[in-house]
Amino acid sequence: MASRLARLAQGPPVHEPVAAPPAAIVEQCDLCAAVVPPGHRHVVDLNDRRIMCACRACALLFDSRAAGGGHLRLIPTRRRRLDNFVLDGAQWDRLRIPVDMAFFFHSTPAERVCAMYPSPAGPTESLLELEAWTELAEANPVLASMEPDVEALLVSRARDMREHWIVPIDDCYELVGLIRSRWKGFGGGEEVWAAIDGFFDDLPTREETRW
Repeated sequence: MASRLARLAQGPPVHEPVAAPPAAIVEQCDLCAAVVPPGHRHVVDLNDRRIMCACRACALLFDSRAAGGGHLRLIPTRRRRLDNFVLDGAQWDRLRIPVDMAFFFHSTPAERVCAMYPSPAGPTESLLELEAWTELAEANPVLASMEPDVEALLVSRARDMREHWIVPIDDCYELVGLIRSRWKGFGGGEEVWAAIDGFFDDLPTREETRW
């Protein structure tokens, strides 16, 4: 996913004429190699957290906890803004996230909640204090509704943002890819921050259910 965003962000060379429009990027199902349309579903491999594209047939096949040998899970499509989310500055500090954006999910293989944050180098895991997460979960009972491995709490406090969402975990990795492909210099540059704003603005418009 991140490599696809990087290719889309590159564009043509500045000083070379463009002879023809670039060919459309054709994505394939990572399970059976069938061509997949935009808006397709994804499957996560719990063993290495790899996100894989899935065609309709494969998505239907893995739409069960019993499918996939126990390590392949179909990612759901629920997106829910948490307007009354309880998280102040002191609670955020206790989560020990070194930046102002992160996502949290329960990892079945690790048997704990994992905290990841986007960076120019890709997704980075942060050491999460169990007591701090327990405090946050008690203050926000809605977090108990998250599906392990496939749904995440996505938080952004960057640039005075106060975004709190339960999202499919592939949305989180899409945001990581966006930041990785567009980050420039020390502060990222206005292009990447405009793209981040656009990402959060787009979340409410994304379809909640797809095939």
